[in-house]
This record gives sequence, structure tokens and C-alpha cells, in this order.
Amino acid sequence: MFTGIVTDIGRVRAIAPGGDSRFEIATAYDGLRIAFGASIACDGACLTVTERGADWFAVTASAETLACTTLGAWRPGRQVNLERALKVGDELGGHIVSGHVDGVAEITALQPEGDSVRFRFRLPAGLERYVAPKGSIALNGVSLTVNDVRERELGVNIIPHTRQHTTFGQAQVGDRVNVEVDLLARYVGRLIGGVAG
Repeated sequence: MFTGIVTDIGRVRAIAPGGDSRFEIATAYDGLRIAFGASIACDGACLTVTERGADWFAVTASAETLACTTLGAWRPGRQVNLERALKVGDELGGHIVSGHVDGVAEITALQPEGDSVRFRFRLPAGLERYVAPKGSIALNGVSLTVNDVRERELGVNIIPHTRQHTTFGQAQVGDRVNVEVDLLARYVGRLIGGVAG
């Protein structure tokens, strides 16, 4: 489990493609203190650490993960939002995030609003029913508050701190992002007859 509070911006430094793909990610984390088998959210996708070094770790993404997230389009040099798994007693600064990506959205507009930037995203069909104004959503692993929802489009304001400490500082219209809807919304939707993802 995660909270959607990014603690490092890593960089993809090597990719070994295949049926399952291996990603090597440079990080400011002390790699030697990351346990083998630990979970790290990489742009919101929960991945298992299989190898590590002093300033890097490696994860393997299955064909399913590559098909359902942005990972299949990653290239060496890409910056990636990172979050270590939640520990008992940690502060819950964002919202409960599972690291199970529900789909991929596209940035459709960026509009300055004061010191913040209003980002607009187009959701994959079917996910809009799990998103509500003032609700939580994880976009590329970042816990954000939804400002508005219009059919399949949603808007969020991203403050300067978030732009500086996540990859949203370099985001552009047309970029694709991993989406995880609020866990509670997903289960409520299933109870009333719908299934997210």
C-alpha cells in the first residue's frame, strides 16, 4: 500500500525488453537498504524489487502490466515518480493507493491558475463513474484532489511544490499517465454492479 506522496524522482537507466521486461531505475534512495521483494510504486504501478545496487534498483513488469500502464512506452532517460511502500505508523499524507493501475489517461490541457496549474485529463471509457469532484485520484502515483469532472474529462490543480517534486513539472499536453481511482469508489462501484479496469 502507498499514500500517493512521491518521495523521489527516479530515472530509467536500462530496459531489457521481453515477454516480461526488466527496468533498471536510478534513485536517490539507498539502494542497498531496499529489501529484495520490496514493493515500490513507479509512476503509480506497484512493482517488486528483484535486484539492487547503491543508487539503483531493478523491477520486472509482466506483459499485462506493460499493456495496461504507460510502462510499455518507457525509454531510458525517462523520469519516474517513486514511492516506497507504506510502513505501519507512517503518516497518511495523501490517500490509500494500492499501486494497481486502472487505466491510462491523457493530458488534454494545462492552464495557469494563480501559482498553480490546472491540468485536464481525458480518462479511459468507464473510469469516469469512479471519479467525483473533491474526491481523490492517483495520477502517475501522485495523490491529487479532483476539482471537476465533465463526462470523461477531469481537472486537478497542481501546486508549485507538487510540480517541483514530481514529474508533473515537465508534463506536456498529450502525455499519458497511469490512473488509479479511489479504492473506496472502486469497491462501491462493484457493489452496485460495475467493475473498474
